[in-house]
Amino acid sequence: MVACNQKTEEKKQPVAKEKVAIETPKEVVIKNDQLNAVYQQYLLLSGALINSDLATARETSIALELGAKALKGGEKLASFASKITAASDIEVQRTLFSNLSNEMIAKVKAIGLQSGEVYVEHCPMALNDKGASWLSDQKTVRNPYYGESMLDCGEIKETLK
Repeated sequence: MVACNQKTEEKKQPVAKEKVAIETPKEVVIKNDQLNAVYQQYLLLSGALINSDLATARETSIALELGAKALKGGEKLASFASKITAASDIEVQRTLFSNLSNEMIAKVKAIGLQSGEVYVEHCPMALNDKGASWLSDQKTVRNPYYGESMLDCGEIKETLK
């Protein structure tokens, strides 16, 4: 089910707002402990982008970068996380999140899950209608590329078990 019928034309300055409630993560365990730790930071980063929280996105991308550096073959993840940390604009962070997500999706698929389910979600409107995907541990779509302006825009494309 795709729910992308909200308008994106109105770009207002951020006003004090309530944070979007993120469901408590289900028990997802990736077969590699180091990637599992990186995945947890990835979820926190996604949540920060959903809530348009630049500072928290920076903090979690720092932790994600450190974890990725310890991961065999994690150089690309670390590099993408570093760029998100350096970004001074939430929209830039969201754009960079696409590359990070693509790399995370590939890693999680390659290594596999020990338990739980991870959803590959996709927003066809992200990145100027090029589309972008991300990982989630919940079936409810919460779009990190648009945050509250189009919170539920997207669909589950794949379920990893």
